Amino acid sequence: MTRSAPSSHFDKRTAVRPENVAAALERGKWGLLGRQRPDGHWVGELEGDTILESEFILLLAFLGRADDPRVRPAANYLRGHQLPSGGWANYPGGPADISVSVKAYFALKIAGFSADEPFMRRAADAIRGLGGAENSNSFTRFYLALLGQVPYSVCPSVPAELVLLPRWFPFNIYAMSAWSRTIFVPLSVVDAHKPVTELPASMHVRELFVAPSDTPRWPAKPTRQWVSWTNFFLGVDWVIKKGERFRLTPLRRYAVRKAVAWMRERYEESDGIGAIFPPIIYNAIVLRCLGVAANDPEMQWVMKQLEDLCISEGDTLRLQPCLSPVWDTALSLIGVVDAGQPGTSVEVARAVGWLLDKEVRKAGDWAKNVRGVEPGGWFFEYRNAFYPDTDDTSMVLIALARIGRSQAPECQPAVERALNWLLAMQNSDGGWGAFDRDINNEILTRVPFADHNAMLDPSCPDITARILEALSHYGYQAGQKPVDRAVAFILARQEQTGAWFGRWGVNYLYGTWQVLVGLAAVGFGMTDPAVRRAARWLKDVQNSDGGWGESCLSYDDPTAAGVGPSTASQTAWAVLGLLAAGEEDCPEVRAGVEYLVATQAADGGWPEGPFTGTGFPRVFYLKYHMYPVYFPLMALGRYAAVSRPSTDDGTAGRPGPGHSSPSHTGTPLQVPTDE
Repeated sequence: MTRSAPSSHFDKRTAVRPENVAAALERGKWGLLGRQRPDGHWVGELEGDTILESEFILLLAFLGRADDPRVRPAANYLRGHQLPSGGWANYPGGPADISVSVKAYFALKIAGFSADEPFMRRAADAIRGLGGAENSNSFTRFYLALLGQVPYSVCPSVPAELVLLPRWFPFNIYAMSAWSRTIFVPLSVVDAHKPVTELPASMHVRELFVAPSDTPRWPAKPTRQWVSWTNFFLGVDWVIKKGERFRLTPLRRYAVRKAVAWMRERYEESDGIGAIFPPIIYNAIVLRCLGVAANDPEMQWVMKQLEDLCISEGDTLRLQPCLSPVWDTALSLIGVVDAGQPGTSVEVARAVGWLLDKEVRKAGDWAKNVRGVEPGGWFFEYRNAFYPDTDDTSMVLIALARIGRSQAPECQPAVERALNWLLAMQNSDGGWGAFDRDINNEILTRVPFADHNAMLDPSCPDITARILEALSHYGYQAGQKPVDRAVAFILARQEQTGAWFGRWGVNYLYGTWQVLVGLAAVGFGMTDPAVRRAARWLKDVQNSDGGWGESCLSYDDPTAAGVGPSTASQTAWAVLGLLAAGEEDCPEVRAGVEYLVATQAADGGWPEGPFTGTGFPRVFYLKYHMYPVYFPLMALGRYAAVSRPSTDDGTAGRPGPGHSSPSHTGTPLQVPTDE
């Protein structure tokens, strides 16, 4: 793999013209303000891969609606994303993925395309070349079983009885990640019913299998060692299937009722279970299993959540995995203020009011493992009260501090609740995960239905560092126990290259940027060798055009860290990281700023093709359409602030994170006592 030429060729005498930076900031600020909704919030499109359109078509077919007028536009979208080799990838520029490809092909068959069409023959050849449909993941096999293409015996058992297990049991539902939990519970009801919708032969996909589709096989590949957790769980799966065959499941009906009740409880203050696409899909399948009619208000409500994720454009239809208004609003606030918008402006005030209305005030799933703390914080979507997350909560806290509103009377109660909640969510290892505390039992990754690579919600450097940045604005600095534990966690996970892994953004550029900003914000020494190694790595991976880029490939191949065509969002992250490390005068920062200034579009944003967001590493990636709007604004604004000549009173411009004192220097809030 070739890397772009290192940045040492940049002329160290090159100076960024302040007037150009100022003009770019002004364009960007007004462009971003122009995207603000009338009620004060921002939301951009959130783009995923084609499994969204495929699964939507497969769901409609299961519901007996293969002739739905939305099927053909969604199929047109799928056709437009087929690779020349015949398959479909899970990110632009990536290789064909077996599960993504099987779903796309099946959806196209349902839409009426014949297996004899040239593009379908290429697809089938590519799928068989990847091992055939039998080599797809467990979630794909469930769709194949729902539509009569494989027997349920090749799917992993998802026993509803797990919902009955107490929280002290190692394998209870609250020991898995929040997103897996919201999928597992409805899927367990589906597995209990094992429904099948028979399709006409023209829609079958038996041609995708290397061996006959009804060939007996394990639901996951056994290990060569006789004694392993994988083989143990496969043995449990075999026992469960035998028990179902001989009707030796005395608790099944009760467990299914409890699972359905669990699902319906989470309708409250939510845009669907978890407010994300996969559990909403399974919710609709569950209701069909229960005999709920298509015109029933409950089924209509569930389908409405899916319809709200649809985007029609020309003769195509695409779906979003969820909506991101809280995240986009917090980041947009930071971006416009960094670009010079007064924190007292009407636009900022509307956005703050909108965010305060979204504060969580009910105990969600997180409260099963965290006691003694009042609900607080924010979620990602419009409504998702059971699932606030630490990442959105910290970003909102940062936004309120950056705009000077954190101590306002209308904000302070929510801020205090959010800080207490964040501190209570700190994991035993000193870091933070996204939705829960201490969801790190590695044994769970060996269960047969864990092949979506997302069973756990462990501490990660990027979220931990962002929370440090948030805490720094409210009096927390190095030397205080929560901060020191988090710093120790971060330092212990630095890669040999000097970079940090990014769980929620692509990838090492994302993690390294956020860690440098977080460490600087809490007063960690920027001359520390760990910081210098990280800054050196950022400089070394800069592209010859002055920007930075990294492909999703780096999750599969760490040698690809920092390698990829330049993007506006990743260039902004690298510049922000170097600024936090005190490198505002280095040629690499100047070149990065020049790249951003030169590539800005007339509407104030930046063009960006690659996916730079992460859902599940190695499985599902995201493109946030507003990333190349607000992140470059932050980078240019903070560069302008630290490079701005001193004013008449001897002070410089507004500093950015890593160059500022906390906005609140009072006594830090106390960590609540856990029961």
